[in-house]
Amino acid sequence: MSSDRVLPNQRQHQEGLTTATRDWTMVKAGTLVEKQTLVTIDADTTVEDACEVLLQNGITSAPVYDSAKKMYVGMFDYGDLMTYILLLLKKMDVPLGDQTMEMRDLIQLTSKSQNVPVKLASDLSGKDPFCTVLPETRLGAVVHDFGTGIHRVAVMDAEGDMKGILSQSSTLDYLMRHLSEYSQLQPVMQKSLQQCGLFTSKVLSVNGDEKVLDALISMSTNGVSSLAVLDDQGVLLGNISLTDIKHIMKNLRTSWLWISCFQLVCKIRLSQGVESGEDQYPILDVNVKSTFGYTLSKLQATKAHRMWVVNDGGCAVGVVSLTDVFRVLSGLIDA
Repeated sequence: MSSDRVLPNQRQHQEGLTTATRDWTMVKAGTLVEKQTLVTIDADTTVEDACEVLLQNGITSAPVYDSAKKMYVGMFDYGDLMTYILLLLKKMDVPLGDQTMEMRDLIQLTSKSQNVPVKLASDLSGKDPFCTVLPETRLGAVVHDFGTGIHRVAVMDAEGDMKGILSQSSTLDYLMRHLSEYSQLQPVMQKSLQQCGLFTSKVLSVNGDEKVLDALISMSTNGVSSLAVLDDQGVLLGNISLTDIKHIMKNLRTSWLWISCFQLVCKIRLSQGVESGEDQYPILDVNVKSTFGYTLSKLQATKAHRMWVVNDGGCAVGVVSLTDVFRVLSGLIDA
């Protein structure tokens, strides 16, 4: 008998294994960060130098490690940097009862123009708490978390060693790259945004003539990470987001806080064009008739956290965020 022959019960077992590995909800979180190079920031690093770490590594956040305590004390991202800038410029009033001990120390240091260690600014915005999951955690559970508004989780083993950071963006990238392997995801990709119950959110926007600083205050007040930049007729001119703060901080371009939002959009387009040799500023919009799959492909390609939904006249009528996307995917698990 040939050694290559597969017995009926063996064939059935192999097919069962194959089916199990194609269930996207069962993929382990640790698998998605296996090849990741973890970037950490020392807790005593200044906020300005911590921002430089994000810039040099092309990342939007990093865990903060306190070597004295031998533990991770939080995450630092551009949302925390925005809150820091607004506190520094005294453009944000935080009621005394809402101030943490770290925030009080930070405010005291900034009032004396002293350097602020990043451990005081980590998780300062309060919008993206430091969350951890075990490497064995199933992707379905992480997707549930992302659907509630959590933007990233730290994959940490039982000994407290961090294996990597799993974000909404990196998870979407994984799912899109392996889409052909997961037949359960195919039907929803063909649905329109409207069929998925998306883009009904109110468009939070800023007029192109308004100052960048006013846009940051608006983002902080409304608890959002991005605003549509519109002209007087409501036509989408561009997008201003927390990640644009890196352009403001780069080379200490704090004067950019007082230019108009449309000027900032133009400056970013120009700087990206100079760096790449061509204008590669992404168009962060989709049409009301776009499919869920097309929208995800565009989110993946642009590495954006949201797409503005425009009508045939180019007017912004809605928005689809990564949290919205994961809320839809989370619904597939429950269905």
